[in-house]
Amino acid sequence: EGPAQAPLCVRQAMAALIRTLGIFGAFVAVVGAAFYPIYFRPLLLPEEYKNEQSINRAGIVQEDIQPVGMLDLCVCIGCFKDPLAVK
Repeated sequence: EGPAQAPLCVRQAMAALIRTLGIFGAFVAVVGAAFYPIYFRPLLLPEEYKNEQSINRAGIVQEDIQPVGMLDLCVCIGCFKDPLAVK
């Protein structure tokens, strides 16, 4: 007589649970790998990020890209901080 085995329905339920957790874990890993260079790397290495951006943005004049009369993003965000403030 060998060790007692779990009933078939319990083994199938455990297999389904492990498969579901594996798929969910893989999805989380893929999303994390996609967000690392976009979000987390600049947070962890701010000096390197600033260095890269200064090289990438060399020679770019904001007025050439953003037409006159359009609001700057910082101004727009400032409007939503305190909507009751009179300017």
